Amino acid sequence: MGKRTTTFAIISIFAVSVYLCAVAVGRPAQQAAPFPPPKNEPPIVAPGNTSSDPPSDAMVLFDGKDLSKWRNANNKSDAKWMVKDGYVQVVPGTGDIATREEFGDCQLHIEWATPTEVKGEGQERGNSGVFFMERYEVQILDSYNNKTYYHGQAGAIYNQYAPLVNASRKPGEWQSYDIIFKAPKFDEQGKVTERARITVLHNGVLIQNNVEIYGNTWHDRAALYIAHGPKAPLRLQDHHNTMRFRNIWIRQL
Repeated sequence: MGKRTTTFAIISIFAVSVYLCAVAVGRPAQQAAPFPPPKNEPPIVAPGNTSSDPPSDAMVLFDGKDLSKWRNANNKSDAKWMVKDGYVQVVPGTGDIATREEFGDCQLHIEWATPTEVKGEGQERGNSGVFFMERYEVQILDSYNNKTYYHGQAGAIYNQYAPLVNASRKPGEWQSYDIIFKAPKFDEQGKVTERARITVLHNGVLIQNNVEIYGNTWHDRAALYIAHGPKAPLRLQDHHNTMRFRNIWIRQL
């Protein structure tokens, strides 16, 4: 038997031995995981020119001109916030505003700015919030050198999760949220079978990483799920501060 043949025989015996040992301990030999071919070709979506610009399949909720896609959240009358110079500003005391259309799983881009003139501290300083399905709040707050409870600062899932980091800009400067939201699911008896999940980037920085939401984000009681439909409006909060918003767009997922 030649040297090359002997080497091949030794390698073959070793390979068979490894396989038999794996079978003996109940561990089959490693195999490549099957990947079924995709059923449909992914659709083409043209991205925006910048991170602020909507992609081609997005719905623009505020384009800097009017609030035609929004209403008063409480009585469904026209929204009373002020539109000026390409942004919309909260008019304190007029109430929250909500989208006329409803959404479930979605990707949201929204830009916001707290008042340039700093007044108050803690929760009284540049406070607002964006509510998915009118129930699950991502907190908006002037958290630049402003101490408050951790699950109430900018980027918190209100009263549930503090942000991973504080990525806040100075008062008056424009900031952005890019949010992926997955709606909860309920069975026929109204029991939650899948909790809502959310991922948040604040000014391009990951601050919430696919966390589970534990129910309605109330400020005065523990979180609790109350069964609702698969879609509901998006809501922006009037917390009596002159907050500004611009470049709001959403993609239904």
